[in-house]
Order: sequence, then C-alpha cells, then structure tokens
Amino acid sequence: MSNCKLSCIIVDDEPLAVKLLESFVTKTPDLELLGSYTDSVEAINAVREQQPHLLFLDIQMPDLNGMELARMLPNGTRVIFTTAFKEYAFESYEVKALDFLLKPIRYNKFIAAVEKAREWFASQSSVNSTASSTIFLKVDGEYRQIAVSCILYVCGMKDYVMFYLNSQPKPLITHLTMKSVEEMLPSQQFMRIHRSYIVALDKIRKVDRNDCIYIGQEIIHVTETYLPAFQQFLTSKTNPHSSER
Repeated sequence: MSNCKLSCIIVDDEPLAVKLLESFVTKTPDLELLGSYTDSVEAINAVREQQPHLLFLDIQMPDLNGMELARMLPNGTRVIFTTAFKEYAFESYEVKALDFLLKPIRYNKFIAAVEKAREWFASQSSVNSTASSTIFLKVDGEYRQIAVSCILYVCGMKDYVMFYLNSQPKPLITHLTMKSVEEMLPSQQFMRIHRSYIVALDKIRKVDRNDCIYIGQEIIHVTETYLPAFQQFLTSKTNPHSSER
C-alpha cells in the first residue's frame, strides 16, 4: 500500500479536538479525510457506508461511546483511539485498535500511529493476495500446516480455540486467543459473528430468519454485537450494486 492513501473518518464530540485532528490529516499526504463527526450514532452510519481504512475515535461520548462503536465496525476498518483517559488503553486492544493516542495529541505521535496503520494494512494486503494461504498451528506439541481454504469455522474455549476443517471430523485444538485468530485469518474470507465464533464466509450454507448461520454440522447465532457487519456482508452479496448508490 506504499502508493495508496489511507482513507479515514474522525469521530469526537469535542469540536476543537475534531479541528486539531483535521489539521493533522490535512498535512499528512498519505491520508484522505472522508468526513468528521461529533455525533457517534451519525458516525457509525457513515463508517458503514464509506468503509474507511481508519477511524480516529474518541472513547467518552454520549449515546454511543467509542468502545461500543468500535465493536460495530466493518471488518476492513481499524481504529486509532484518541482520548484523555489512559485507563482505556488495555481495553482498546480488545477491539479493532491499532494504536491509542492520549490527549493532548502531538503531531509526531499522530504520525507514528499512522505509520503503524500503514504497516498493518500493507501486511494484510500481502496475506490476502497469497493464492494458497496456509497457517501453522501448534497441536499436541507439534506444528501443523493447514490451508486457510480448508477452515470451516473457529470456536473459542477459554484460552484455547478449536479449528473445524472440512477435511476431518475432529477439530484441531490449539492455545490461542480469538483476537489473535481474527488477526491471523484474511478478513475478506472470515468474519467474527459471535464472541466465540469466526466463520469462513464462503462455507456458509444458509442464514435463517433468526440470524442463525448453518455451516458444517453447526448452527451458530450471529450475536447483536456482530450483526450489523454481518448484515452488511449479506447485503453486498444479495445486492452487489448497493454500495454504489
């Protein structure tokens, strides 16, 4: 992505904070500002419609706070939190956060966060462009190489995850977190639809009226947190021209 700009949206209920970030974006050549919002509910609608690479997001806001908003984002959008409250730093990495900037924000810190985002998107581009993508899993003390295309879904179980493959009846169990698995798998092919489940989008047989996914031998309910992003995926598949309107 070295020759491409990263599109971004700013969300902060403080107009002065928005103006500062807008000035930072304006003098950063690799960024393209799609919009700025002081209302978080209005912002999430814009994010879903425009699907920016980055969201510069405040945490403490009325109606819908930054942590709640971050859990509703499309798969391709990542967050850089901008806040005066450092106690949120740990929680921020449980969502789609690439970095955490404490107010008052200095331009050198802002640039460092943007560079981190550029590196992340470049690495994702490399992973997703690999035709025969594979991953290694440590199972029973040895490393097993599996093709990403063989994965049906992943189920979290405390400190372990179970990889269900279309090539074998029993899952592969390995010591990982769901967050690390979510980052490991290509975002165009996999989606988290439940706190404990990530599914291969091309392996879904059907989705019923209760937002339950039928995949392999499992029926998985898409929970409220992940439902907006999944519904957007369904819309893009049932009406491919919807994003052009």
